Amino acid sequence: MRKLILASLLAAVPLIPATASADPTPEELNVKARQGFFEMLSLNMGPLAAMAKGDLPYDEATAVLHASNIESLTRYYLPIHFVPGTSTDDMENTGALPKIWDDLDGVKEKFAGLQQAAVGVGEAVKGGQQNVGPVVQQLGGACKACHDNYRKK
Repeated sequence: MRKLILASLLAAVPLIPATASADPTPEELNVKARQGFFEMLSLNMGPLAAMAKGDLPYDEATAVLHASNIESLTRYYLPIHFVPGTSTDDMENTGALPKIWDDLDGVKEKFAGLQQAAVGVGEAVKGGQQNVGPVVQQLGGACKACHDNYRKK
């Protein structure tokens, strides 16, 4: 009886195709890295923006934590992950417009602007809610400068 039950269970389990566990391509890994970077930025900008608008009560420790995270994240050199074959013309799961690769120097310049905008933001948000808004505007402006030109809307 046990053998019959075991045989029935095994017959009911679908076979997993060997291709289901294929390794991601280098292009897919680079897109994943870019998206992870931007997700981390977003997760830290969200609370700061909410504090700046008054939607979230100002908490200095939390503001410093998120702003410092952004400052640290921007020390990572993201442009290395803009490799050929990873634009919206090449892949479905990216918002990177093909013109990035026609103007990679411009992308690097915009990223340098974000890095500069992030310098000292961990300290700049201290002292009250009124200090968070200018930091959010500064960082948001640097993000927007790149998004306007190089990101699919």
